[in-house]
Amino acid sequence: MNPFEYLNTINYSKKNIMVDDASEKSYSGFMINRGLSYFPDTVLIANEMNINHHLDHRLQYDFMMNIVTKKKRFSKWLKSNEELNSINTIKEYYGYSDEKAKSILSLLSHEQLNELKLRMYKGGKRK
Repeated sequence: MNPFEYLNTINYSKKNIMVDDASEKSYSGFMINRGLSYFPDTVLIANEMNINHHLDHRLQYDFMMNIVTKKKRFSKWLKSNEELNSINTIKEYYGYSDEKAKSILSLLSHEQLNELKLRMYKGGKRK
């Protein structure tokens, strides 16, 4: 099972999907806490589970199921800096807008992106 199935049941379903050892192993406390940390009413609950990360997956899931109020929650997950850096490089090199640069990103290979970054390098320290 993926983390979004667990998040869906924690957020707005009363059905317990952690029924066997395989589903308990696939539970990722980090991803669940990250998903719940985007909302003001669940951020403190997610922090409490971050503090008690040593608990069994079953205990963490049961705690979340019983403490989180049931309502529909949705948020976009933050993107990695690498993707944002690539989009900014494309925008600067070609003079494209955000939307056009995002559509071009999927067309370029990793080598082509590295070539663009080298061409756009202006000097200074590299990380």
